[in-house]
This record gives sequence, structure tokens and C-alpha cells, in this order.
Amino acid sequence: MASNKTRGDLIRQQILRDVKHHPRDLSKHIASLFQISPQAASNHIRKLEQENFLSSTGTGRGKAYFLGDKRAHKQLFKLDKDFTEDRAWRDHFAFILDGISENVNEICYYGFTEMVNNAIDHSEGNEVFISVSRTESHITIIIIDDGEGIFKRIKRLCDLVDERQSILELSKGKLTTDPENHSGEGVFFTSRMFDNFDIDSMGLNFIHDDSDSFDIMLDSKIMPPHEKGTMVYMRVCRDSDRDMQKVFDSYTDGPDDFQFNKTIIPLKLATYDNEKLISRSQAKRVLARVERFTNVVFDFEDVPSVGQAFADEIFRVYANKNPNMNLIPVNMNENVNKMVARALGH
Repeated sequence: MASNKTRGDLIRQQILRDVKHHPRDLSKHIASLFQISPQAASNHIRKLEQENFLSSTGTGRGKAYFLGDKRAHKQLFKLDKDFTEDRAWRDHFAFILDGISENVNEICYYGFTEMVNNAIDHSEGNEVFISVSRTESHITIIIIDDGEGIFKRIKRLCDLVDERQSILELSKGKLTTDPENHSGEGVFFTSRMFDNFDIDSMGLNFIHDDSDSFDIMLDSKIMPPHEKGTMVYMRVCRDSDRDMQKVFDSYTDGPDDFQFNKTIIPLKLATYDNEKLISRSQAKRVLARVERFTNVVFDFEDVPSVGQAFADEIFRVYANKNPNMNLIPVNMNENVNKMVARALGH
């Protein structure tokens, strides 16, 4: 038997689901459905109205209820052949974005469908938990599957050194474990659409915060190393003026070029346990798959120094072998700038 708290949650969730079809007989409908008194049903409705999940007009028998500005829905789904990301959005979550600006709606739909599709096609899990909520200021989407774990899967299928390198490769973009069916752009562009984007899996946390404009890697405080699965967290301001097409365009060469041919590599991600970037092997790890891009920006933010061999491997050896690629160093301090300038022959 469900606990009182669980039962109360179920009742309130049903109220929000059914208010559209029972605006004038909501308490009577809920009382009948759950075999509770009309007074108990009214108490749940009153609580939801106080919390801004419901709004109302009129009084007495003329009172009618509607969804309020604050909205949320969460549900556990089986990852079976009948479950699809577009149907899940349409049937269970689209109402949360009603009345939200078109650009934010598009961003949320894109992120939701891309990340849920990843759970369907790549996680090899059995279930996915999805939560979408709307407050006065933000839209938040959380997707948790019980599969292998995204970083572990990338490491295994791409034959990488460890799970931390999986995060570095995700940050570059164009990474997929299924090239016949996926472009490898979903996680990359989704992370750039939202104000906050986190992936937690098996002890590691990949974060893109728009206010910082680059990616970071941390030890996860949510999912321990022994726990299977992947959690994706996405949040965007309701009044965001970010435009989805402009995000795509920022990684192309111009108005007549629609190819995803630019990547930004935050080199901080290549430093494990605060190690120094000094060797050619480290540089080769950073350079993995960059031949897929025409313009490669190496972001040295928070990198205090690099070794001569590291800089030489990227900006002389690799550059000479790939003359049609633009290798662009940015955010260098004085020490890093000296090493890069030396490699460039300046």
C-alpha cells in the first residue's frame, strides 16, 4: 500500500493531469477517482493553488480551475520498443512549456528529444526517469537511465584510455559510438543550448555552464563510481534570448557554410589530477579526432603552463601535417604564450 506522502503526490499529479478536462468539477472528479471525500480533494487542490501550480476564476459553484504558471511532471518509463522521445514529449511534457517563448520552447524540445533518444539508443538500460519542471524563472529537465553509463560506454567502444578522456572527447563534439545512425552532435549542441548542462555518471561529472563558456570536469557528488546509469541535467532561463539557429551557426564558417566544422577544446579537461600538460602523448590525446574540424580553438583558460614538447606537437608537428586546418590558441597566460610562440617559430 502506498504511503500517505506517495498517495498525496499521486493525487496532486492526477489533479494537474485532469484539470484541463475537469475545470469546474475537479474536486468531485478527484474524490470519485481516489475514493476520498470532496473536502480532502479540495485540500489538495487548495495546496496546488497556493503553490501556483493551479489558478482559478470565479467563486462557489462558478469557480473554474486552470493550470498555473508553475508546472512540473515526472515519470518513469520502460525503455521498450514502443517508447519514443517525441511521443513522451507530446503526451506527457509539452504542456509544461505552453505559453513559453518560441526560442526557449525549441531549445527544450531539442535537448529533451536528443538526450532521451540517447537513453533509448545507447544506454542499454531498462528504464528512464524523466522530470520537467517550470518555475517563475527557469525550465529544468532531468533524464536518468539505468544503463551502462555514458562515459564507460564511450571509453569501451572508442577504445580510450579511461572515462575521463570520454569527457574530453564529448567536449570536442562529433563523437558517436554509432556513426551509421548518429552524427555525434547531440550532446555537444545540447550543452551549448542551455544555461546549465550537466552529465553525471559513475563518479564523474561533465559540466557546461554558459556563464563560464567552457566545459569542466569534476568528481560526481550525485552518482558514485559503483552505480550504473547516466543522469543529464539541463536548465534554461524562461526569458533567455538564446536562438537555436545562432548556436548552430556559431560553429560554422559563415552564412553560406552549414557544416559543423569548429570546435573549442578546453585544455583544462586534459589535466587529470592537476597534472601538467608537458608531453607529446598528452598532446596526441588532445588531438584525437580534431581532423574532423576545420577550425580548432585550444582554450588555455586555467592552464598555468605547458611543456615545450606538448606545444610543439600541436602547433608545429601537427600543424605542418595538416596545413588546411586552423589551430587557434586562446586565453594564454604569459608562460603558455611563450611556449606556443616558440612552437610557431615566432
